[in-house]
Amino acid sequence: MNRKLLLFIFAAGLLALPLYGQAGKSFTVVEANIPQMRAALEQGRVTSRELVTQYLVRIATYEDKLHAAIAVNPNALQEADALDRERAQGRVRGPLHGIPVALKDNMMTTSLPTTGGALAFDGFVPPYEATLVKNLRDAGAIILAKTGMTELANWVAGGPTPMPADYNAVGGFGMNPYDPRRDPREGTDDGRPALQTGGSSSGIGTAANFWAANVGTETSGSILSPSNQNMLAGIKPTVGRISRYGVIPITADQDTAGPMAKSVTDVAILLGALEGAAPDPNDPATTKCTPPAGRDYTRFLRAEGLKGARIGIPRAFYYDRVTPPGAKQPRGGLNAEQAKVMAEAIEILKQQGAVIVDPADIPSVLAKDAGSNLLLWNTCSGASDAKGKDADCSVVLKYGMKRDFNKWLQTLGPSAPVKTLTELREWNITHTKAGAIRFGQSNLDVSDEMDLRADRARYGTDRAKDIALSATHGIDEVMKANNLDALLFPGPTGAAIAAKPGYPTVIVPFGFVPNAPTPPFPEGFNAKPSPFGVSFTGMACSEPRLIELGYAFEQATKRRVPPPSAP
Repeated sequence: MNRKLLLFIFAAGLLALPLYGQAGKSFTVVEANIPQMRAALEQGRVTSRELVTQYLVRIATYEDKLHAAIAVNPNALQEADALDRERAQGRVRGPLHGIPVALKDNMMTTSLPTTGGALAFDGFVPPYEATLVKNLRDAGAIILAKTGMTELANWVAGGPTPMPADYNAVGGFGMNPYDPRRDPREGTDDGRPALQTGGSSSGIGTAANFWAANVGTETSGSILSPSNQNMLAGIKPTVGRISRYGVIPITADQDTAGPMAKSVTDVAILLGALEGAAPDPNDPATTKCTPPAGRDYTRFLRAEGLKGARIGIPRAFYYDRVTPPGAKQPRGGLNAEQAKVMAEAIEILKQQGAVIVDPADIPSVLAKDAGSNLLLWNTCSGASDAKGKDADCSVVLKYGMKRDFNKWLQTLGPSAPVKTLTELREWNITHTKAGAIRFGQSNLDVSDEMDLRADRARYGTDRAKDIALSATHGIDEVMKANNLDALLFPGPTGAAIAAKPGYPTVIVPFGFVPNAPTPPFPEGFNAKPSPFGVSFTGMACSEPRLIELGYAFEQATKRRVPPPSAP
């Protein structure tokens, strides 16, 4: 892709263009935020065409090393020209007019292929666009690229050979711009990155200034984890805040799209653009939360937002190790370096006027009864949790994948490359030599063996238990008992508990910790440190308050450090 892109850029004469606007003042996209781009566009210091050109040059220069994109929009310059003409005529579509963004490659667009990273969908151009894509276009955004992702949002291969994060059969592995080297350890030297990139929504290109921001999706961690690993701000919204129509699903119970960018301001702007002005008739969950006036989340960007805020510290498991009933070994907890980062974050919150409730433990984490303990209730995944072996885990994801993936395939009509999950599995098997299932497809297997009618009661029971342990006797109980505005989680560690009831989280870049995996890197490999953020989690539809808290913390700290300029 890079050689073709470079040839295109040279042929168009783009590298010879001075990157200056009409006022003669230079403008660079490197580390520029959305308000700065908007101001430069409004003042004539840059055009949308020039923004796109700068981003294309960066993609062409660094993509071979980072593998951030699955596809780049070949019509981006023409779209930028059209938006520049509209601006010149006094028409500004919305808050992202002429600003290039990228989408995770499970969001359907008619101008670019949508593959989900699956080889069976390579080159597939859908017959309709996702609602969120329409919303972005209405706001004036240019869809510059589709980002890499873990194939089908990491619901392809669980145990015994789990698919590594940010790998897919179409584009391979993504690399972290904070240390874009391969893992040199024996047994993991298959091309995967030495520094993890996070979950299935790549934040690589946003961190490396390939585009202004990107839209990810999360079922359980795939916005928060890559935001954390790439030192980005991110918002995992309440499920239903943003329409899921036209997005390749895992399960409607937990799936949501959400923004990732270099600042809380940028993700707040992007969230408003992604959310519909009215509920989407194609997604009933969009009736759950009422948008703020004008879908303007920037009104919650208050530097004094932490004053008087009550923030809980869920010590047990998330900060400190804890032994669940019947277990022989403790679980969870932070290492010394992570604990030091979080201690500093808590001290800053206090200095900014927040009331810290410590501990504010999750009741279900401390439950003495094994059947009521959150730590003993995991998501069924992989061959070890196939039918007949899945009594002690939740079938919600594997059931939901068959139900909702097949439902999504039906919306594609005759253009669908495969018609059912069963057909996809069969296609993968016949294309194994082509690299379709390098790590197997155990998650697809355990999903497809579900009987949507016969297993519906089991699914309902497990879904109810998920909600009871994560929300009713989890986040809800501790927040209500302590009158909290948010819970503070280290990095993305609160993703799983918030995901089950579909609760929102805002993550903010903050620090670095050593990248010290087990087993360790070989002697002589100087691993670069890993970004580490802090997360504010609340109950349903609490995004305005979480944005307020996240922004105030960001303004008090301003700890984001960009990756090397030439990764």
